[in-house]
Amino acid sequence: MLIFGTIGIFREYTPLPSGLLAMARGLIGAAFLFCIMLITRKSISKNSIKKSLLLLTVSGAMIGVNWILLFEAYKYTTVPIATLSYYMAPVFVILGASVLLKEKLTKVKLFCTLVAFAGIVLVTFGSDAGGEVADGKNHLLGILLGVGAAALYAGDILINKVVDGVTAEERTLVQLGTAGIVCIPYTLLAENLGEVEFTSTSIILLIIMGIVHTGIAYTMYFGSMKQLPAQTVALLSYIDPVASVVLAVLLIPNSVLTALGWVGAVLVLGSAIVSELPSKK
Repeated sequence: MLIFGTIGIFREYTPLPSGLLAMARGLIGAAFLFCIMLITRKSISKNSIKKSLLLLTVSGAMIGVNWILLFEAYKYTTVPIATLSYYMAPVFVILGASVLLKEKLTKVKLFCTLVAFAGIVLVTFGSDAGGEVADGKNHLLGILLGVGAAALYAGDILINKVVDGVTAEERTLVQLGTAGIVCIPYTLLAENLGEVEFTSTSIILLIIMGIVHTGIAYTMYFGSMKQLPAQTVALLSYIDPVASVVLAVLLIPNSVLTALGWVGAVLVLGSAIVSELPSKK
């Protein structure tokens, strides 16, 4: 979660198009994971993957587009605001699960959903989200992109809830590979790669995001799920946005939240955490 929480910092200092970053992240991450599986001699069940191939590829495609939207959100607004917008995902999961998976929508979860929505509204008004500002940012567009990425991430979570018979490594390998492949047409058609200037710094940061933030982080994340209760995994996941917001404020110039924005941050993260707590009196 700490690794995931630093990707906004890396994006801020990597002057490359979002599609190219997402494509490289998926392909490098998949290649790294495949090498790890070969080294550790973990077999790949083609039959298991084939049975769930449609869901896995749809999920991978959603991850790829999710990355593009998130990287664009980082570009158009500050890292803290983009991160908080992205963490509307639990709200979408709660609502989607109640409709698609027929999970019970409790009063507590409904209340947390409303509070999280109020929080993102405060973050929006607390970021001068009326349009272009002095530094060329467009906070409102960045927030909308972050919320769009959150919706896709939530869809990916819901799809993974119904995928069965595939190991975490197999699932991740197919999804990361698909995410990278899906980003190729967008990168070639929508981004002017002829004007992209690759520097030694941008290449190093790109490789780090592919290996560390994708290959290693996803392997650690899915591996931990076998050792920890689901509630613990859910609660620990909020280390990501907290670390992202704190590090951004400390390390990125002009990356600040207003007092109203901080109130919204507390509401978004607090409601997400409370919604994941065990239902004990």
